[in-house]
Amino acid sequence: MFDSHVSVLLNAAVALVNALTDGHARGKPYSAPRGAELDAAVQAALPRPRARRAIEHEQAVHLARTAREMREVFEAVSAGSTDEAAEALNALLLSSGARPQLDRADGEPWQLHFHGRDDSFAVGWSAGCATGLAIAIGSSLAGRIGVCQATRCDRVYVDTSRNAARQFCSTACQNRTKAAAFRARRAVRR
Repeated sequence: MFDSHVSVLLNAAVALVNALTDGHARGKPYSAPRGAELDAAVQAALPRPRARRAIEHEQAVHLARTAREMREVFEAVSAGSTDEAAEALNALLLSSGARPQLDRADGEPWQLHFHGRDDSFAVGWSAGCATGLAIAIGSSLAGRIGVCQATRCDRVYVDTSRNAARQFCSTACQNRTKAAAFRARRAVRR
């Protein structure tokens, strides 16, 4: 449903939002990393290109800000407010200066990439992730973007299942929810 490059961008958006925003994860409070831990979290969240240097702290801070802005998009779509999501995305696209460009790595075919106005690492990823989300929301695939429905979890996901029925960020949250429902049904029977 998404081409491979858009899938990479959407997966990066999910990973950044889940790693770099406060909230709840799998039933427990989650505090996003700060300081030097932030740099490592950004490094872990993004796909690994063939050669990558350490993330500069100012770039990590920029991506943490982008992650908070992208969280607003996921939450708006999940709440059924595509208009609000589009407005937030348009602001992010504008601030990153996203612009399309064809690029090719050695031995690879041409690919459409979305660079930022200054082509820095953080602005480039911000522009790319925002564009990936815009492609999804601007098509019939907006419903594939969501926020986990498990109690005390607000991690985000992109549904790539065939039947578009995903409701949870992970199998752990799905199992936790099913176990709680089973215990509730059993308690009623007693």
